[in-house]
Amino acid sequence: MRLLCAVLEIPKNLYYQWLNTPFSKRDHQTKELDNMIKIIFHEHKRRYGSTRIALELKMRGLACTQARVAERMKILNLVPKAKRRFKVTTDSHHKHPVAKNILPQDFKAIKPNEKWLTDITYIPTAEGWLYLCVFIDLYSRAVVGWSMSDRLKANLVEDALKMTLFRRRFPEGVIVHSDRGIQYCSGSYQRLLNANNLICSMSSVGYCYDNAAMESFFHTLKVELVHDERYETREGAKTSIVEYLECYYNRKRRHSAINYQIPAEFEEMGSVA
Repeated sequence: MRLLCAVLEIPKNLYYQWLNTPFSKRDHQTKELDNMIKIIFHEHKRRYGSTRIALELKMRGLACTQARVAERMKILNLVPKAKRRFKVTTDSHHKHPVAKNILPQDFKAIKPNEKWLTDITYIPTAEGWLYLCVFIDLYSRAVVGWSMSDRLKANLVEDALKMTLFRRRFPEGVIVHSDRGIQYCSGSYQRLLNANNLICSMSSVGYCYDNAAMESFFHTLKVELVHDERYETREGAKTSIVEYLECYYNRKRRHSAINYQIPAEFEEMGSVA
């Protein structure tokens, strides 16, 4: 031991003082907290910041303030995925009829199947673009329908709407809001809406905030998944996106718009209440 202290240039009395000083209760608590923060952070693949981690800790019986979690994350060098901008794919330069905006940035719903939002984005792969259409329910922010294709055609949104209708058991009178993209103005899509007694609503020209909740969803998808991936094939991208939408976003991720609850659990609680 003397040799070790000499090599490290540590006085023997300081070494023995350290040896005889047990961890304090706070030291143990901090270590436990750090371990749980790291577990949750990596469980969610670096998608969670201090607010969501603090809520997750509370659910697991380890209450801690958001400020404390933020402090520990900084010390542990746990940095959530950074936000980046993405482009919009809307093509509104067409001669098809458009619908009025009957959802003037009112992104609140008091029950499921009251208001659905939809939009299209693209995913880069080594084989070319993969186009993704998604429908979300504003009540729970759950993804209720989706479709993917290598072509930006009307059947992309029609397939996504058909999935949504089937999953939600064909409700009537739902407001379905989109932008004025040609796919949403096509005759076949409009006939599908009418045949199922759905109410069409469209954003005003040049007002991205008219569909802000949908833009926010795609922003989250890009930040939390796509920007970290290098998809070699469209099929590989599809598998990755389906896993994110169905297994993670709907069933594990806490959403700020519903008081940081999980969409699937939020709907389940609403159906019981």
